[in-house]
Amino acid sequence: MLYNGFKITGLAKGSSKKAHGLRKGMGIVMLVSTKGRYSLRVMIDLAEQQSDRYIPLKEIAGRQGISEKYLESIIKLLVKGKLLTGLRGKGGGYKLTKAPDQYTVGDILRLTEESLAPVSCLEEDAPSCPRRDGCRTLALWQGLDKAIGDYLDRITLAELLRPEDGQP
Repeated sequence: MLYNGFKITGLAKGSSKKAHGLRKGMGIVMLVSTKGRYSLRVMIDLAEQQSDRYIPLKEIAGRQGISEKYLESIIKLLVKGKLLTGLRGKGGGYKLTKAPDQYTVGDILRLTEESLAPVSCLEEDAPSCPRRDGCRTLALWQGLDKAIGDYLDRITLAELLRPEDGQP
């Protein structure tokens, strides 16, 4: 199965495998978690509002079909990462901290995903691999990692607001 140019193998339709999961006998699996996908949806939703007012969590949850409880955990990450700002009480809610063209998909996903690395040896805190010096595929994985990062970093939230333009 192809997904945005990446071949995803070894997953049954509707599978709920964790992001970047690998199983014996299966190909490389690069998945974005539900949390990552929902984070993008929330950011797009708030960008579409283009308002100086704070948008209540309940409104976002209703439009996106996400439970308020789960949405709270996602928004907490986005606020902690300074992508959103929140206001409690009457008239409270959430809004973007900057213009939609100042956010990249890469920024958002790096905040919500444990890793975007295509293989575990390239993850940020990965232990040193004893095969690294003689690894014939290391450059391949480094190139793929760079391609994924570059692709996600060149797509802005503003671009995702324009579906008539087609794929970013």
